[in-house]
Amino acid sequence: MRALPSLRQLRYLVAVIELRHFSRAAEACLVTQSTLSAGIRELEDLLGVALFERTKRSVTPTPIGLEIGDEAKALLRDAERLLEIAEATHKPLSGSLRLGVIPTIGPYALPQALPGLRARFPKLRLYLREDQTARLLDQLGDGELDAVLMALPWETPDLEVMTLIDDPFFVVSSKLHPFAGVAGAVDVAALRPPHLASDDLLLLEEGHCMREHALAACALSRGGRARAFQATSIYTLVQMVANGLGVTLLPSIAVNSESLAAAGIEARRLVGDPGRSIGLVWRRRSPRAAEYRLLGSILKEQMLASRAASA
Repeated sequence: MRALPSLRQLRYLVAVIELRHFSRAAEACLVTQSTLSAGIRELEDLLGVALFERTKRSVTPTPIGLEIGDEAKALLRDAERLLEIAEATHKPLSGSLRLGVIPTIGPYALPQALPGLRARFPKLRLYLREDQTARLLDQLGDGELDAVLMALPWETPDLEVMTLIDDPFFVVSSKLHPFAGVAGAVDVAALRPPHLASDDLLLLEEGHCMREHALAACALSRGGRARAFQATSIYTLVQMVANGLGVTLLPSIAVNSESLAAAGIEARRLVGDPGRSIGLVWRRRSPRAAEYRLLGSILKEQMLASRAASA
């Protein structure tokens, strides 16, 4: 029988490739540098190839080292799935779960949902990572995350998608703006997306999916002041609106949690309730799919309860 690389050796290889440093890789693997270096040498002897070019100041993966490193990542992910299969048979939603969440959902959905989740599943260790959608989905595909709480629609090939709730957009304006109904220039009871086709619509900067969802849902084009004034967060959008710089579109999950009255602004529904949806996604064929569906059901339950309480 041929000798095979060990998972320990593969873990050392991946760590050195990612960190480009033997000492830091050893720290990440919780071993001494001499132990890690010996493991890498053993792996090179076993494979019969040089995995790194070493100098006194740097370590650089060879082309074959990079290729083998990619395969090593896949093998390590498969090994982790073996543990996940075993863990899932004991008790649902126990152990570690790495959840990605986008910044236009996380601060508004999770504070209400997490206490109940912890109470029902005290052995669950939930690690959260907040980032933009594209980066989170890359991390999900690489096995760095288990599931992602995100806004839909979005292209999600090779992923299971569980839609949780609809999240319609509201027009948010200062109380002195015609959209608030005070100035009387717009019939706020019949506020429609075409009313937003002006140069004072403020949106999040490029890269945030909420920007694209808002434009698509309301059939608006990019342009006007939206090009010059772009915010990095919903909080910043609210402050810009409060200072009379324009109007914006916020999803209902944020409207229900933001202190809009204190900021001197108001939120109005749009005719037809254009908006986005909130969903949970995970990799197809994941052995923990049943757990993720349970997690999605709990998040949905909590978000609907929060919406009802704020209505």
